[in-house]
Parts: sequence; C-alpha cells; structure tokens
Amino acid sequence: MPMKHARPNSIGHLLFKYRIIVMAAAIVVLGFTGIFSVQARQKNATQAQATTASPQPTTSRQITREQRHVKKQLHTYLKHITADGNTSVSFYNLGAVPGSRAAQSPVAQKFYQRGKLAASANAHTPEVSASTYKLFIAAYLFHLSQQHAYTWTPTNQDGFHRMIVNSANDFPEGILDTYGLSGINEFLANEGLYSPTFVPGQEATTTATSLRKVLVKLARAEAPFNNAHNRSWLLSLMKQQVYRDGIPAGATAAAKGTVVADKVGWLADTNNDAGIVTLPNGQRYVLVIMTHGAGQSGFSGFPRMGRITKHIQKLVYNPKLVKQLK
Repeated sequence: MPMKHARPNSIGHLLFKYRIIVMAAAIVVLGFTGIFSVQARQKNATQAQATTASPQPTTSRQITREQRHVKKQLHTYLKHITADGNTSVSFYNLGAVPGSRAAQSPVAQKFYQRGKLAASANAHTPEVSASTYKLFIAAYLFHLSQQHAYTWTPTNQDGFHRMIVNSANDFPEGILDTYGLSGINEFLANEGLYSPTFVPGQEATTTATSLRKVLVKLARAEAPFNNAHNRSWLLSLMKQQVYRDGIPAGATAAAKGTVVADKVGWLADTNNDAGIVTLPNGQRYVLVIMTHGAGQSGFSGFPRMGRITKHIQKLVYNPKLVKQLK
C-alpha cells in the first residue's frame, strides 16, 4: 500500500494554530513601541521647555567679544574728535557702586569690570591745565593733613570751598607760594602724575592722563583721598561747582538723573573739564576732556565737551548692550 505523505501546513493554518502566541507577541511589541514613543515625546518636550525657559548662560568669551567691539567704537570716536590736535580725552570705567542696581547683575558686573573699557586719545600730551590743577592742590593738602603738616582752620576751609565751587584763585596761589613749586611737583611725581606741573613764569600744565589718574584715586578712596571725611567733602564741593555746561550737561542729557562731581578750567582759548560720573543705575566712570584753540574764548568750548560726553556715555552705557548678552 503506498505511503501517505503529510500535507504541508499552510500559512493560514499555522497562524490559526498559533494565534494566541502571535497575538501575545503583537501586544508586547505594540506596548514597547508605545512606551518608547511616549518617552521620546516627553524628552523632546522637556528639552524644548528647558531651552525656552533657561537660555544658555552668557559666556566669558561673549562678554569679551562685546567689550572689544564697544572699545573699538570708542577708540574710533576718540581718534576722530582729537584728530585736530587741540583736544585730549581720557575715559575710564569704574564699575558699579556697591549695592546699586547695576551691581546686582552678574553680566553687567563682568561687562563693566573696572578699567575693561578704558580708552584715551592724545591723553599724554601736556596741555595748559587752567583751573583743573586745583585737583592737584586738593590732593597735596589732603596729603599734608594726613602728615599732620596742615591745619584746616575756618579760613582754610573757606578758601578750599571757594577754590572748588567757584574756582577762585587766591587760595591755591597762596598754597603754591607757601609750600613752593618744587615740593608740590615732587609730590605729583611720587603719585605717578605728570610733573613738573608748576614752572615759574609759566601756566600750569598737565595731561588728560594725569587728571584721570587723580580722579580714579579720588573715586576709589585711594591715598591721598583715603580719609573718609576729606574725600566726602571734596566730592560734595565738586558736585556743587557752578560751571556745569561741559561734562555735567552732557551726562545728564544722556541719562536723566546722572550725578557729576567735576572740576573745570578755562584760560584764554583753553576749556577743560574733569569729572566723576555716576549713572542712575550705579555705573560710574571718569572722563577728562581738554581743549584749546579753534577760536575758543571764555566758556565757548564747554558745549562741545557736553556733546562729547553725551556721545561717549550713550555709546558705552547703552542699555541694549547688557540685555543682548543675557
């Protein structure tokens, strides 16, 4: 009798036979696929939310790059306005006043770190100082006072007041006569300032750099301005000085509420201004502008110094600079 061969199982027959196993496997695969899909969506959503809510922090490289950009713009501007050879400018950013609004921003603190944006043009050229030399007289007297070599009598206090607020000449000229030019020049040299400033028979001369240096010392309470009472007194008088068409006018025009403690000087065709500027948010800077010639007389050069100040302040302390780095 011929042998019977088993009929091969069809695919349908096999699926039917093992249907329970196939269905279970399908459920498992679909389950894992769903889990992985949900996890992927959750991960993507979390990453998107983190990117939106917490942008990457500003890096030191970004801050340095923007500092260089601002400083380049400032340098270009200063070279332009001093190209005539009759103008000297020195700018130095002091950073923020401790506890001020600006001091509470880490990005602003780094961006405006003291001295990082400093720039000057024609600032080492000796120029007629006019009455800005009275800042050096103030420094010298504070030095003598700390050496117990000078007494602040009511008469001396009155003379000092008038020297700063009204730019009166009798008191500082008396100091020069009493203590001698060479001794005061030696003091200035020891402080790292231009010397000789005082030469017999000549007008007092100095540089924008030296005026900037003495104001930075004053702003930072460094010797000879490290006596708190004397320093506060001088700054108060500088804020009261009556000739305010130069740096004070320009700084206020750039930002209402800005406070300026400065000392001006004028003589023949020379108009100078040297000040410490404090913005409403607490940022501070020192600015010195010395001008002469160009048909100047009286106070005719001060409005130009005001325009220069306004431009510098708006360029360096543009609110958008820090906002775009956050």
